[in-house]
Amino acid sequence: MKLIINGKSVDVSSDIKTVFQLLEAQQLHNRVVIVELNKTILQKEDHNEAALKDGDTLEVVSFVGGG
Repeated sequence: MKLIINGKSVDVSSDIKTVFQLLEAQQLHNRVVIVELNKTILQKEDHNEAALKDGDTLEVVSFVGGG
């Protein structure tokens, strides 16, 4: 399946069906992230239910600490 993630075309396994599974595959599931799926910001509790399909556009923003 082909997704647009942060402006880049990315091929992902067809086993990945939800936003949560995508975050797991990208090793981001334990981080604080904001996910926008097709211009809609998702709540964290919706990541498990948010289905992905070929051609979806996602913006994934994670927070990095520092000072």
